[in-house]
Amino acid sequence: MKQQLPIGIQSFKKLREDNLLYVDKTEILYRLTRYSNYFFLSRPRRFGKSLTLSTLKELFSGQQALFEGLWIYDHWNWEETHPVIHISFSSIGYKELGLEKAIEILLQEIAQDFGIALLKEGISQMLEELIQQLSSHNRVILLIDEYDKPIVDYLDDIQLARENQQILKSFYSIIKDADPYIRFLMITGVSKFSKVSIFSELNNLTDLTIHPKFTTLVGYTQAELENYFEEGFEELAGTLAPTVADVKRLVKDWYNGYSWDGKNFVYNPFSILSFFGAGEIQYFWFSTGTPTFLVNLLKERNYYDVGPVEVGQAAFDSFDIENIDTHSLLFQTGYLTIKSVEPFGLYVLDYPNKEVKDSMLQYLVAGFSHGAYSRTTPIVIKLRKAFLDNEMEQVIAIINGLFKSIPSQIFIKEKEAYYHSVVFLVFQYLGQFIDAEVNTSDGRIDAVVQTPSHIYVLEFKLDESASAAIQQISKKGYLEKYANNEKQVLGIGINFSSVKKCVDDWERVAL
Repeated sequence: MKQQLPIGIQSFKKLREDNLLYVDKTEILYRLTRYSNYFFLSRPRRFGKSLTLSTLKELFSGQQALFEGLWIYDHWNWEETHPVIHISFSSIGYKELGLEKAIEILLQEIAQDFGIALLKEGISQMLEELIQQLSSHNRVILLIDEYDKPIVDYLDDIQLARENQQILKSFYSIIKDADPYIRFLMITGVSKFSKVSIFSELNNLTDLTIHPKFTTLVGYTQAELENYFEEGFEELAGTLAPTVADVKRLVKDWYNGYSWDGKNFVYNPFSILSFFGAGEIQYFWFSTGTPTFLVNLLKERNYYDVGPVEVGQAAFDSFDIENIDTHSLLFQTGYLTIKSVEPFGLYVLDYPNKEVKDSMLQYLVAGFSHGAYSRTTPIVIKLRKAFLDNEMEQVIAIINGLFKSIPSQIFIKEKEAYYHSVVFLVFQYLGQFIDAEVNTSDGRIDAVVQTPSHIYVLEFKLDESASAAIQQISKKGYLEKYANNEKQVLGIGINFSSVKKCVDDWERVAL
């Protein structure tokens, strides 16, 4: 592409001064500033929250030249400017200094930039004094980015997370009383914690998380993608995929699918920019943050069938760090998204796209099987090849290899849980490659794997027999479902021994 891509750039000023590609979001920002004055926006990491606040900072500061050529240039009152307090918790050094000290230093630096001195002590009083002094020129713009990072970073250390939560509660406590001095407030974060006072005391705070008017505030819509990246699609046609249409379909499968209303779907900006920068499909967004805490939590709760799932609106409201709801955590961190809204206030959550689902399954397979992450992908690729080559002996050997990696003391204690979790995850992950369908053990087919030449209907048993599995396949007519298919249809009965921790018996039957 002719215009350089702003991969990882979160400064609107730098982006515009360096003539980097910018997807114009200023019209929806204009509507936002006219809709209300106090906002909270929750979105997953790497989704454009920081760039949004940076854009608002330059807008309210009256930096007209930066907006030349954008929609808002002829619609904004550039004569009216406001002092802007821009706080980003991603870069204040709270891990080294401690949260309270880091905030104190930041407030002093902001005050120095405006040429004023803060005389009060305590971070909440300092913030209040800063707002009041700056408002002598005009009402203040307060932008707080990643407000929850000092909590999210310590979800595996509840004591420290709780301490940081209390510090933030004190820090934000003065905002409501400072209302006469504030023209516009926007707070962004990944999560919405129930015990942080900004959500209990700021009753005029508009939550944009699932607000129907602003679901495309961040992220790229299909129209924006095709308008701004058409040249990139053309460059990749013939190499990545045969035609431009084929490239678009591939990109849509991998990176589209995020929604906060079940109607409007957007692409992850970081994934899209990285994709066009690299010119190939990779796990861009997922690789920027290994969800170690998340996988550990899912393992602890034996939660591996991640989506789809139906939830009520309470899943989006907030959660408590000491009792985190699994669905709320997966939604707010971006591993689940709203796919549709059903009657009676039910929301269907599922993986947004292939990038997230494929990556998450890799981590879950490795986590639940106690295998190294680096081994997971090769194992599943080998499993795919074994099915393609119709080598069932190799399929069984690969499955056994996964179970052998589980420590004996863990497997003996949780044999049912680990058996079902590993089998389920391996075959769901396999589905990313060759059309596998996996269901939970409720009487339906355990797994169906389709290759160009075969259809494998698999039934698993634990501490029974392969014969019992074959009998179930026959009794319930699983193979007859595929009677009109030209492929060879095989039923595979597999019995797993919890004592031996491996497949000790398997049989096959043809349609």
